[in-house]
Amino acid sequence: MIPARFQPVLAELAPLSDRFRAAGHRLYLVGGSVRELLGGEALPGSGEIDDFDATTDAKPDEVKALLHGWADAIWTQGERFGTIGAKKQGPHGERIYEITTHRAEAYTDDSRKPVVEFSRDINLDLSRRDFTINAMALELTSDSPTLVDPYNGAVDLATRTLRTPLAPEVSFGDDPLRMLRAARFIARLAVVPVPELVAAVREMSGRLAIVSAERVRDELDKLLTVPSPSAGLWFTIETGLCDHFLPELPAMRLEQDPIHRHKDVLTHTLAVVENVRPDAQADFDFRRTRLAALFHDVGKPRTRGYLKGKGVTFHHHDAVGARMTRKRLEALRYSNDDVEAITELVALHLRFHTYAMGWTDSAVRRYVRDAGPLLRELNVLTRCDCTTRNEKKAQILSDRMDDLEARIAVLAEKEELAAIRPELDGSQVMEQLGIAPGRMVGKALAYLLEIRLDEGMLGEPEIRRRLDDWAKSQS
Repeated sequence: MIPARFQPVLAELAPLSDRFRAAGHRLYLVGGSVRELLGGEALPGSGEIDDFDATTDAKPDEVKALLHGWADAIWTQGERFGTIGAKKQGPHGERIYEITTHRAEAYTDDSRKPVVEFSRDINLDLSRRDFTINAMALELTSDSPTLVDPYNGAVDLATRTLRTPLAPEVSFGDDPLRMLRAARFIARLAVVPVPELVAAVREMSGRLAIVSAERVRDELDKLLTVPSPSAGLWFTIETGLCDHFLPELPAMRLEQDPIHRHKDVLTHTLAVVENVRPDAQADFDFRRTRLAALFHDVGKPRTRGYLKGKGVTFHHHDAVGARMTRKRLEALRYSNDDVEAITELVALHLRFHTYAMGWTDSAVRRYVRDAGPLLRELNVLTRCDCTTRNEKKAQILSDRMDDLEARIAVLAEKEELAAIRPELDGSQVMEQLGIAPGRMVGKALAYLLEIRLDEGMLGEPEIRRRLDDWAKSQS
């Protein structure tokens, strides 16, 4: 019997399923929406189900014809893979639909793209899905909605078991990215992989190399944005999968953390990732800050002098980590904006630890200036970097950050701190000194910016006098 919570979904999909049924075709709801509804994870209108995936025995051109006149918009970018996309305004807002002809697909040994073959058999289509908990379908065109579950996905969902419909070697051979996707489901659903799945990932992890960097990047983002990603990240490390897309992470495993000596750097890193919570997304970029947390100590294995007290500075450690972060993010094809922001967060994340020595107002201004639009994310990352079990030490670090943020707020109120710039602009400098555009103007602005950072706002008469004195010293 279909649970009552399915009824709103069935009602919403009825106009579409009626079209397929009238044309003599079958239509099945598949994928995450079936899993989530069957597991009671999400309800229509909750915001957790944003789109519907379906499969059908109709060919792509037939699907397009059936969607015409019903959908608000149709797109065909995935048509060669059998997928037609559509958009429809419904009772719970705008929905995205992806309807795919039953298919069987597999990667060749050296190809980054699957070879797609269409099928008319729903069971064959489900056999090529990633995991049994996603290999369930709800037929919408039968006399009454019917759950198709040839691989006992419902049982695996109830027992929190992760396994593949066919042998894992076959499933991961079809699409090696599924090995990384397993990590996401382990983290998100708290499922336990069966031993043969773990063994297959260990054996086949190198096959991830044939998957495009963009697909790996997108799957990593999905893993990092589940509420608690640590279990999934540990899975990639312990199976060797991480070696093929983020080798810097397992390299941290045996490095001692200089502040939290009871942990290695990797354990500390994953704790920091967990500390960055998704419930504060309104205040900062959650995904980007979690990525920064993942990379923030990536330079420690390369700066052992710092770890052993041989005088390597915070700046050196951060610079090494920033270079390594940039290299890895670029290899994973992250956007330029992501690369610049995350690299900068890694480069700046230890600066706060010098606050214990005492910061002047000038130092606070420079901290704000260097962080720029990343100030909120940098402060979040800094707070989350405290993983000590020593409550007294944790409270001291928290109090210091509270004090720094209070000082930033006071200075911001007095000085428009968020937009630190020289008190005079380029035009005013040229007018004051009677010079034309050129290098002298840039040098003058740099001089004025240093005054602003060191002393704050001095007022126009004083700053013009200082500028004149500086210009005389340059002649």
